[in-house]
Amino acid sequence: MFYRLSGVHHTRYETARGLWPLPADRWQVYLLLALALTAPLYLSGLYLGSYLMPWLIWSAAALSLTLLMGLAGQLHFGFAAVMAIGAYTSIHLTRAGVPFELALLGAGFVAAVIGCIFGAAALRVKGLYLVMATLAMQYLVDWVIINVPAISGGAQATLQTPSVSFLFMPLDSLVARYYAALAWAVVVTLMVLNIKRTSLGRALVAVRDKDFAAAVIGVNTFKYKLVAFFTSSFLGGISGAILAFCFYRAVTPEQFSFNVSIQIVAMVLVGGLGSVIGAYLGAGFVLLLPIILTNLVAGMAAAGWLELSTNLAAHIPLMVYGGLIIGFLLFEPLGLAKIYDNLRKYFLVWPFRHTQS
Repeated sequence: MFYRLSGVHHTRYETARGLWPLPADRWQVYLLLALALTAPLYLSGLYLGSYLMPWLIWSAAALSLTLLMGLAGQLHFGFAAVMAIGAYTSIHLTRAGVPFELALLGAGFVAAVIGCIFGAAALRVKGLYLVMATLAMQYLVDWVIINVPAISGGAQATLQTPSVSFLFMPLDSLVARYYAALAWAVVVTLMVLNIKRTSLGRALVAVRDKDFAAAVIGVNTFKYKLVAFFTSSFLGGISGAILAFCFYRAVTPEQFSFNVSIQIVAMVLVGGLGSVIGAYLGAGFVLLLPIILTNLVAGMAAAGWLELSTNLAAHIPLMVYGGLIIGFLLFEPLGLAKIYDNLRKYFLVWPFRHTQS
């Protein structure tokens, strides 16, 4: 069996601290990366631009929020506002002649500064009170974007993204935009994976589990909560800019509404709090499953297998989707990542008797 711990000898600290100590895990990562790199060769433009690319971008956004909610334990229900700040900032900077690479950093920095201002409420409150503070950020940013024409052009205006180049590669073609989104998803993934292994990650986990106890053992909760909000907002701002330039190619206020914040939180919760692979699974579940269910119901109705009215056929996927979310919360509250981890651990020791419950 290829999935075995046999032959893995923890004789050096370097190998024990590796991201993927098991060879099977490494080969899975290599295979997924190879499939992602060669996706333009075997996927049509429809699937590449409408399914795979937005999935990668929203997975990066979910990972940004995972750093805050999963590792630091700080609730945030206004993350779409953070992404909106990054999107609008990057567009205005590139229109002013700033190179796209610097515009991305500027977008992340502006989003991080504003996110820290509202995240400062986490220094005094937590739980539902912190939720209210982040909701205030969402509604305030929405109001500013809609009512300040210098930012958005007006409530009904659409800002087109200018033509830019990323690392000397023009982002005019779909393939170029896909590779830019893939590169950002890989960077965020590696960053979150490595943060979890550092002293910063351990301090954030201590703050998440019990901030009073963390303060007793010497963890500066004031500092690490602000670092969590700054880093998460920085990554979220860049993710919003990537989303605007690579997927939407235009920005409107409706693209970053409160509903989008709820969707990002759902990605993190359904995928699994604090899990990197859970962010990918959760993003796929929230983004792609409704589309798959809609196509499935439409196909069954067209084949005559279901006799449904048009209105009912349109709502059945939503009902099934909501039922699946409730089922996850009831039977596996730790999310899709826990289901994957259970399967992985089963194959680690299969077929020995101690795998049987």
